[in-house]
Amino acid sequence: MTDTISDIALIPLPQNVKLKAGRFNAPSVLRIRVEGTPTDDLHPTVALLGQWLSQKDASLQWESAQEAAEIQLSLEHDTSSEAYRLEIRADGVILSGSEAGCVRGAAALIGLLDQGGWPCCVIEDAPRFAWRGMHLDVCRHFYPVDRIKRLLDLIALHRMNTFHWHLSDDQGWRLASKAYPALNDVSAWRDRDGQPYGGYYTQEDVAEVLRYAQQRHIEVVPEIEMPGHALAALAAFPELSCSGGPFEVANTCGIFDDVYCAGKSSTFQFLETILAEVVELFPGRYVHIGGDECPKTRWKDCPDCQAQIKAQGLQDEDQLQSWFVSRMGDFLQSKGKRMLGWDEILEGGLPASATVMSWRGIEGGIKAAQMGHDVVMSPTTHCYFDYRQSEEPEEPGNLGRIPIDTLYAYEPIPEVLNAESARHILGVQGNIWTERMPTWKLVEYMILPRMCALSEVAWSPADLRDWKGFEQRLMQHLNTLKSMGYTYRHPERLHREFPL
Repeated sequence: MTDTISDIALIPLPQNVKLKAGRFNAPSVLRIRVEGTPTDDLHPTVALLGQWLSQKDASLQWESAQEAAEIQLSLEHDTSSEAYRLEIRADGVILSGSEAGCVRGAAALIGLLDQGGWPCCVIEDAPRFAWRGMHLDVCRHFYPVDRIKRLLDLIALHRMNTFHWHLSDDQGWRLASKAYPALNDVSAWRDRDGQPYGGYYTQEDVAEVLRYAQQRHIEVVPEIEMPGHALAALAAFPELSCSGGPFEVANTCGIFDDVYCAGKSSTFQFLETILAEVVELFPGRYVHIGGDECPKTRWKDCPDCQAQIKAQGLQDEDQLQSWFVSRMGDFLQSKGKRMLGWDEILEGGLPASATVMSWRGIEGGIKAAQMGHDVVMSPTTHCYFDYRQSEEPEEPGNLGRIPIDTLYAYEPIPEVLNAESARHILGVQGNIWTERMPTWKLVEYMILPRMCALSEVAWSPADLRDWKGFEQRLMQHLNTLKSMGYTYRHPERLHREFPL
């Protein structure tokens, strides 16, 4: 590795770079060849690279002769690895790795394109963390499939690998259900200025998103909130509450007392049927069940919930929530899935198979890791993209503030953890809560360029990260984002220069 690694304006920063003299000046039509494997095996990589090049007025062409191809792909069959090797010579490019590794290498190749030709170098690279994720709340504001794809492209471009899709909340239910069509007809819509607002993703929409994600080796993690944040579902099925309703899909944000009743068998029949549909749709390892911000007010006064506490030998409502979550975890485990939840699932006891997403600071993540549970770090102090990016009064966002340098300084492994507990930190995730993001341009503005910083926290070795070097590389990287049509906050300018 040379001491001029930052001269390569690549985000996230690779693990190892050896610079060489010269550049490869790519023609507008690049011929590509797949070596030693049927071309179908690397078709997703080729398709993705072709898509990205087309956004830069270049294109790919298949080539069977090795000596004629400017880009050569070589597939290795270690499917668990995201490592790649990228060699740029004066006469062409050699990219090797697993299918996932080649996708990560293709992203690096595109990141180097806007630098006056590809700089000659050898990059040997692999991620620091296994979980490098972005979350999107589509309940507060609904975004069509083509916008979900734009986020997936950003995830892939920054060598991240997880998309956490928040599909139900008080303000809307966004996943079509065959078993409960009232979720589509009632729960997906709320009143906004006298007009219905909302929408939902059909099963065909989900399949399209999953295909797109799988081509980019991105795992999609669906989230169905329970036992709280349930008003949208209760609007269609008030009998699943403690009081019986009636309810409306929320058109304001907050924490609402009306949640799923933990004492009724019909509640679990409903949720298990929904989760069975989710499991059928989503092939990934995880299903997120929320578990956050669940008031116990209704449970305390509900005879069914109190009877459940007695029947299960529980002490209080906190243990009732733990029992509720454990039951859902057991159901998902029976379907071959792992349950993931926000750190409130620690309250009253944690299900043995649960993975914790630590959002209320890092304390929940520390506790879970010390208990031997896997953890994704996503604290509000660093990873909430709905928070403002500066102190400027015109800056959009919530009241909190997370400037990009604060995010870049984040270390996901807390110092208090010993080596054994630290192994349970799977990685880090940025969360996009959209209460104040009615347009997709605003979503992009709120996440960019902070997502660039997060990608480096998630991918790059901690000892290579350097804020000043990142700042320099970021200015070049913004040109890449601009050429691909993304909206972002320029570090030196405010949003007022363009409509959001």
